[in-house]
Amino acid sequence: MHDARDAGPKFQQLVDILAALRSPGGCPWDREQDEKSIADYFLEEVYEALDALVRGDRAALAEELGDVLMEVVFLSRIAEEKGDFSVADALNGISRKLLRRHPQVFGSEKAESARDVLDIWARRKKEEKGRSSHFEGISPQAPSLLAAFQIGNKVAAFGFDWPAAGDALAKAREELGELEEAMAGGDAAHVEEEMGDCLFALANVARKLKLNPEVALRLGNAKFIRRFTELEAGLEAEGKKLGASTLEEMDAVWERAKASRKGSGGE
Repeated sequence: MHDARDAGPKFQQLVDILAALRSPGGCPWDREQDEKSIADYFLEEVYEALDALVRGDRAALAEELGDVLMEVVFLSRIAEEKGDFSVADALNGISRKLLRRHPQVFGSEKAESARDVLDIWARRKKEEKGRSSHFEGISPQAPSLLAAFQIGNKVAAFGFDWPAAGDALAKAREELGELEEAMAGGDAAHVEEEMGDCLFALANVARKLKLNPEVALRLGNAKFIRRFTELEAGLEAEGKKLGASTLEEMDAVWERAKASRKGSGGE
């Protein structure tokens, strides 16, 4: 493992490589890219880094974080070519922001707890941005489940929160009851509204459990895909096929695969 103090020269090397790739004598593909195309790759690399983090694959995480940094430098290079800003401006901006928002470390302000730190951060952020609402910083491009998690975090910083995860879960149960009532009423718009309330409430249950609901749902999706793949394999072993099997037959194979995993200490 390299010493983190070596990061400066290595970061500059990455900056120089991207500059060379974008130069007139550089790589044709890299020269053709713009903010939109790199933004797509950037998002892809962020999710790949998140996947490595969730899987606990440290080697893959180091590689994927490098890819994320490369996309950051790439976007900064494009901006520099347009005369907007350079990667040095981006680095200077985040360093100054961290210094401003941690006066308890780099200034004279006092913070006795993590709650105090969050209060300072939220207050200074709102002052810096000149925002009329604490929610203006939530990206409209963020997945809705992640946005619900962020909304909960923002209001919790001001004490507007359930005391414990159990209280948030009770609220989720209440919302599920209202969803059932809406379904019985048959009003599609009302059903949609109550479904949104249920998902928002569950996102806050996850937050109180110190879980990111977006990550939890990604794990749930991956688990379902694994089990459905096992279901298909189980049907094939019995000489059956998806689409030609009854729901009861599929459920039987599904439950056997599920029991087998639990018996072996799996899911």
